[in-house]
This record gives sequence, C-alpha cells and structure tokens, in this order.
Amino acid sequence: MQSENVVEVVRARRPGPISTTRTTLNRDHIAAVALALIDRTGVDGFSMRKLGAALGADPMAAYRHFADQRELFDGVAEAMFAELDMESLPWQEPWPELMRAYAHRLRSTLRRHPNAVPVFATRPVRSELAIETGGWMVEHLQGAGFSARVAQQLTRCVREYALGHILGHAIAAVAAQRAEEPESATDAEHFEVGLDAMLDGFSRHLDLGRRHT
Repeated sequence: MQSENVVEVVRARRPGPISTTRTTLNRDHIAAVALALIDRTGVDGFSMRKLGAALGADPMAAYRHFADQRELFDGVAEAMFAELDMESLPWQEPWPELMRAYAHRLRSTLRRHPNAVPVFATRPVRSELAIETGGWMVEHLQGAGFSARVAQQLTRCVREYALGHILGHAIAAVAAQRAEEPESATDAEHFEVGLDAMLDGFSRHLDLGRRHT
C-alpha cells in the first residue's frame, strides 16, 4: 500500500512505455501547489478540495502538514518570500541601491502573483530565511548610520509601499478592463517617483544624525 503522503504521478512518453514518478508531499511542495492554484483561481476560488485535486491526493492530505487553511496561507506567503531570493540582492552596495533593489524585487515578485498579493499582504512572514535576511538589512542600514528604530521603519515602509503599489495596480487594471481601456504605460515610472521620494525622505535622518554629533 502506498504511503498517504506520497503521490504517484503518471507521465506518458513517446516512444516508450508509460513511466511513473513519486512525489513526496511536504510543506514546501504543498505551499507551492497552493500558490499556483491561487494564481489560477484567486483566493475566493481556492478550496482544500481543489488543492487535493491539484496535488493528486486526498483533500485532507494537506492537513497532515498544516493545522488549517490559515497556516497553509502562511506557508504560501513564505513561498512567495523565498521567490524574492534576498541573498542575491546587492548587499555590498550603499543603502539606497540596496533598498531600491529590494523594492523592485518585491514589485516584480508580486506582479507574478497578483491573485496571491492579499495572502502576502495580510500576514507577517516568519520563516527562518525572512528573519535572517531582515536582520541583515537592519544591520546594513545601521552600518550606514541609521538607528535601529529608523532602519526597521525603512524596511517596513519599502515593503508596504510595494504592496500598496501592486494593490493599486490591480484595481486600476480591473477598472481598465471594465472600461475596455489599455492599462497605463506609466506604472513603472509612478513606482519609481514614489520610491525616490521615500528614500530621499529617509536620507534626512542621516543628515539630522550628523548635525547632532
């Protein structure tokens, strides 16, 4: 008897006989499939039954790895965070370039998963990777002269700005579809203007610190 945590996938190849592979169900795999399902159906169209079908498993199989749908969505948010590939950001560059790269990475990742943005936006990501790279960012900003409090505010503001921009973009896209109008070509420019203003504003904290030393 097959383990209930193993899914048998049949793939037909030509020429040659039918081959089978076995995919072990684990948290990362289930979260990745759930994210792909949300991409297709949206959060409102998501169900554990549909997830089970996508996994090729019993609808209850996911509950052996996640306590409930809320915890599963936490895993989906973690999967989206992993796509940011934070380790490849330009950590050796000055703080404005690092934060700019972080903002653009967030924007591009969220644009790949517009239906999953509400999942990412409504829960903190507490994976080991998120905690570790968050610490790196605060340390980098402190090394540039920011206080720990302002460094944390800056990273949070960049995240919230990117999320707000993507949510606004989604609303504008829906409105354009209903009006049968093309989407605005100035979306990237709009993002850049706001990001410049935010980073310039935070740079004043460094100037104030220098004046008081």
